[in-house]
Amino acid sequence: MKIKTLMALLILSTGTMTAVAQEAPNCNQNSSISHEAVRSGNFKDAYLPWKAVRDNCPLLRYYTFTDGYKLLKGLMTQIKDKNNPEYQKYFNDLMETHDLRMKYTPDFLAKGTKVSSVDEALGVKAMDYISFAPKVDVNEAYQWLTQSVNGAKSESEAATLFYFLQESLDKLKQDPAHKEQFIQDYLLASDLTEQALVRDSADARKKAAYTTTKENLVALFVNSGTADCESLQEIYGPKVEANQSDLEYLKKVLDIMKMMKCTESDAYQQAAYYSYRINPTADAALGCAYQAYKKGDLNGAVKFFDEAVELEPNTDKKGEAAYTAAAVLAQAKRYSEARSYCLKALGFKPNYGAPYILIANLYAAAPNWSDEPALNKCTFFAIIDKLQRAKAVDPSVTEEANKLIATYSAYTPKTKDLFMLGYKNGDSIKIGGWIGETTTIR
Repeated sequence: MKIKTLMALLILSTGTMTAVAQEAPNCNQNSSISHEAVRSGNFKDAYLPWKAVRDNCPLLRYYTFTDGYKLLKGLMTQIKDKNNPEYQKYFNDLMETHDLRMKYTPDFLAKGTKVSSVDEALGVKAMDYISFAPKVDVNEAYQWLTQSVNGAKSESEAATLFYFLQESLDKLKQDPAHKEQFIQDYLLASDLTEQALVRDSADARKKAAYTTTKENLVALFVNSGTADCESLQEIYGPKVEANQSDLEYLKKVLDIMKMMKCTESDAYQQAAYYSYRINPTADAALGCAYQAYKKGDLNGAVKFFDEAVELEPNTDKKGEAAYTAAAVLAQAKRYSEARSYCLKALGFKPNYGAPYILIANLYAAAPNWSDEPALNKCTFFAIIDKLQRAKAVDPSVTEEANKLIATYSAYTPKTKDLFMLGYKNGDSIKIGGWIGETTTIR
């Protein structure tokens, strides 16, 4: 009895081994046939052997999946009508292939095969869904892309980040209540793109892809209808009040409104005030400065600008905060103080043209220091000095500086008028009054 049982087990075992032995060559053979057919673009002949490999031995080779994407998309492209049942069959195959790829990703990784993560793969599935679905469900595509981007973060493909924001925009078109989330999605996609650019700065191909995506994200946002200060005020005005104790939320408001140059908006300034109460930072202090200035409290504004300079760790941004204080003081006609803040700005950021231009305009606003009109006109030599210096240190202001030089040159004194006062070209002259600078007659 025991001998019969043993013989039965041996027969069963032999049968199983035979089945395995038969299956492996079929998989390898089908894989070779389909792979060569895909390489030659013969998608119809590739389909059946490829599908047999995918369904029966999905872990045989990773290119089973990449071949599948290529051949299924090729077959669908040959069918013009997306409602055609054959097209639908291939589309369903494509989505199933993506799902199987994600299912077996951990197995491929365990074997040491270099493949992208499940989160990245979901983004690729979403992009193919958007491109080939007979009818796209925006909510489903957006859900997949959101999961992909939040999981893969800066490892997301450049195209995935673009489609993520595109689907968020499409969702906004269907649902106006999605507006705030769309803005947050823009911030997320932009931040992840920036991180990827830093990481892949040495890879020319990837750098180009992320740079293009960065530009396209900005275009989507600008054309979305949510990028103007009025829209942002409408969104964030009530929510700032409701979230006045939520520092993380307030920071997001400050970031987006500062980026869109909406610092004069009530929502920005109120968010800055609440943020400053919780955690005084440079950005929060700047917002409080704008708020104080808007209320007519110039001294309070300058105090907050000083604090922003003190709290800001970045020297360039320190310079920009000091320059903003100078601009505020200039509007109040406190010229000498405004110049002091311009000089402070240049101390932090030497290659900054704007403070030099502002000093030139300050001098032009109050050029008189003598009873002799011709000497007062010499102030415009000092003004031109500042403008020349502005474009020398900061080429980005060249056009503005040149326009002002052309304007102010018309106010310089005539040679004959200075000659009567004992001055000639090339002489130095000290501009008196609050200006107190030496310039050269020319």
